[in-house]
Amino acid sequence: MTVLGIETSCDETAAAVVSGPDGKTIRSNIIRSQIEAHLAFGGVVPEIAARAHIEVLDDIISQALRDAECDWEDIDAIAATAGPGLIGGVIVGFMTAKAIAMAAGKPLVAVNHLEGHALTARLTDDLDFPFLLLLVSGGHSQFLLVRGVGDYERLGTTIDDAVGEAFDKTAKLLGLPYPGGPAVEQMAGRGDAGRFALPRPLLDRPGLDMSFAGLKTALRTQAKKLEPIDEQTVCDLCAGFQSAVANVLAARTSRALDMFADRFPDQPKTLVVAGGVAANGEIRKSLLQACEAAGARFVAPPMKLCTDNAAMIAWAGIERLAMGPVDHMDMPPRPRWPLDETSGSVLGSGKKGAKV
Repeated sequence: MTVLGIETSCDETAAAVVSGPDGKTIRSNIIRSQIEAHLAFGGVVPEIAARAHIEVLDDIISQALRDAECDWEDIDAIAATAGPGLIGGVIVGFMTAKAIAMAAGKPLVAVNHLEGHALTARLTDDLDFPFLLLLVSGGHSQFLLVRGVGDYERLGTTIDDAVGEAFDKTAKLLGLPYPGGPAVEQMAGRGDAGRFALPRPLLDRPGLDMSFAGLKTALRTQAKKLEPIDEQTVCDLCAGFQSAVANVLAARTSRALDMFADRFPDQPKTLVVAGGVAANGEIRKSLLQACEAAGARFVAPPMKLCTDNAAMIAWAGIERLAMGPVDHMDMPPRPRWPLDETSGSVLGSGKKGAKV
């Protein structure tokens, strides 16, 4: 089948056409960033983001169809992010998808944005269920057990800041430009990670929960002591912060893989890392080393599919359509939607096999 995917949960307006599940093919994947619109504010402004989606989404969808060399007759279903995310942006994309589905007589698939990230590795790699997922983004940092489509168990999460949020706040604290994650990584590449003794929160506690607010506070305290700080000190602080985050994630990953092995002793251990922070090279390296030490397979989608995109939404739609059910037109957008509350049947409709 061939599915049009729409993604507008934050500050990327995206549309893609993907075919599958056999012969998995990303036929187009168009992403329009809003970085310039939010640059002056040092972060995403929800109202600006929603208006920007409205201005360009129609053109993005048209371009995705052109690049895929297909017409509406070639599209079997419409999949769109229905949450979680900035509610204004979610409404723009999901209501557009509803309008297209109704006008074209196509099935509608309401996709959990996090499920899009979770299933991306099945689009890009030969991957079977179950597997362990580390989801690290601007709004989420959590370990999940992925048993199947719609079958997720959260094993641990951040108790305060998400990893991506901590990167952005650190960048702002040090006077680096938005988006913060790439800026911190770039400066860290020229820094000495061992210059400052920054903490590794919660490593002495059992379980898989994480904390990054204390690390950010420790960095702020260190920076205040050295004001005014020069460029090399900024680089060293970034390197120390990035190293601390990578150490925490690697240690928690080792423990998570042990938990996975206890749950599934006869299954090969596989870690999938997804979300925008998965594009960080140092974090990828530390996670790969943790997997090698545990004898586990490490799977990370290509960089362009780690950040928000519509190909992952279209693929999640394909995975759900392969199970049979689709969603009602009265399915509401959701600003909050935990992945472990995403059922394997119709999302929010309460009726399996419901038709548009």
